[in-house]
Amino acid sequence: MNHKSMISCGAMAWVCACLLSMSVSGRASAGDFEYEYVGKAVESEGMHVWGSSPVMGPDGKVHLYVAQWPTDTRPNFSGWYKDCEIGHYIGDGPEGPFQFVRVAVADQNGTFNSPHNPTIKKIDDLYVLCFIVNENEKLKTQRIVMYVADDLNDSWRPAAGAEADGTILRKSTEPSDWNYTGQLGVSNPSLVKFNGKYFLYDKSVVKKDPQAKRGRYVYGVAVSDKLEGPYVHHPTQVTPSGMQLEDAYAFSTDDTVYLLSRDFVGSMGSNGGGLLWKSDDGFLFDGKKTTRAFEDLEHYVGKPSLSKGKAYRGKLDGHLERPQILFADGKPAFLYLATGVNTTPGCGSCSHVFRMKAK
Repeated sequence: MNHKSMISCGAMAWVCACLLSMSVSGRASAGDFEYEYVGKAVESEGMHVWGSSPVMGPDGKVHLYVAQWPTDTRPNFSGWYKDCEIGHYIGDGPEGPFQFVRVAVADQNGTFNSPHNPTIKKIDDLYVLCFIVNENEKLKTQRIVMYVADDLNDSWRPAAGAEADGTILRKSTEPSDWNYTGQLGVSNPSLVKFNGKYFLYDKSVVKKDPQAKRGRYVYGVAVSDKLEGPYVHHPTQVTPSGMQLEDAYAFSTDDTVYLLSRDFVGSMGSNGGGLLWKSDDGFLFDGKKTTRAFEDLEHYVGKPSLSKGKAYRGKLDGHLERPQILFADGKPAFLYLATGVNTTPGCGSCSHVFRMKAK
C-alpha cells in the first residue's frame, strides 16, 4: 500500500482551478449553518480514501481518522467492506496538508473484517473511536465497535462495556425493536453526550413490510448512562420512514441534537446532497423541521473543474458523503466530506474540507 499525503498530490493546482471556476457557488447556506469550500483534505496515490473524521489534539494539531483501501484490488469500489483499514493522518491545522502517520486499526479479515467509516470524538477526557466491521465480507453481519484511549498514539482499547473485541452494538434481538428485521446489521455510528446520557446513533436497513424487496435507510439510537456502555437499543427509530438518510453525524449545541446526513434518495432535492435534522430530545427527528444542508461538489467548485476527473463512485457531479465535523470553542468550525470523484491521476476517492459556521 502506498500511503502518501494529500494536499500535495496535485491539490494546489486543483484549488486554483476551483477558484477560477467558481461563480456564486463557492459558499452555500441552508438551515442553521453555512458551508464554504476550502479544498481537498486527504487523497492518496493508489488508495481510496472514504471519509475523514477530525479531532483536535492537545498540541493544537488536527488528527484525521480515515477509511482507506487500495484502488487496484477491488476495481468496483467494493473494497470498503473487503479490504478497508483505518488510517491516521495529522495536519498543523484544519485545512491541512495532512500527513499519513500509521494504520490505526488494521484489517484482520475473518470475524473482524474491514474496519470502516470511523468517527472520533473526545468525550469526558477520553478519545472515543467508533467504526464498523463485518464477518467474512458479509454485509448482513455488520456491527459497531467502540475503542477508547487516553491519547492519540493509537493505543486503543475496547470500551469497558463492550465485548472483548470492542463490539459495542449489534442488531437488536428483541422482536419489538425497530431494527429487529435489519437486513444489513447496524452500521455508521455517531456518538454524542446529551443531557447527561450517551447517545449512539446507528443506521439499519429495514423493510417496509415482509413483502418489500428493498429496505429503508433509517436511523435509531442506543443509549447508556456510561460513556463506555453497555448501550441499549431505543425501541423505535428516530427518523421518519419517508425520508431516507445515510452517514448521519450527531452533534449537539445548547438544547438541540443535530444529525447532519446524506440525503440518500432525494427526500429534499437531488440525491447526494445533505440534510440537517433537529431534535429537542434526541429521540425524534421530525421531517418537517429538516432542512437542506450541503450540495454536490460540483455546486462548490464548478462543473469545468470536474470534467476531466474520474468517478470511482457515483457521477462526475461529486456526491458528497460521510459528513464529519471539527469543533472549535465548542462550535462547529470545519466540515469534512467524502466523494468518489477525483481529478488527480492515480489517486482514488478523496475527502474535502469546508468551513462551517452558524448563520
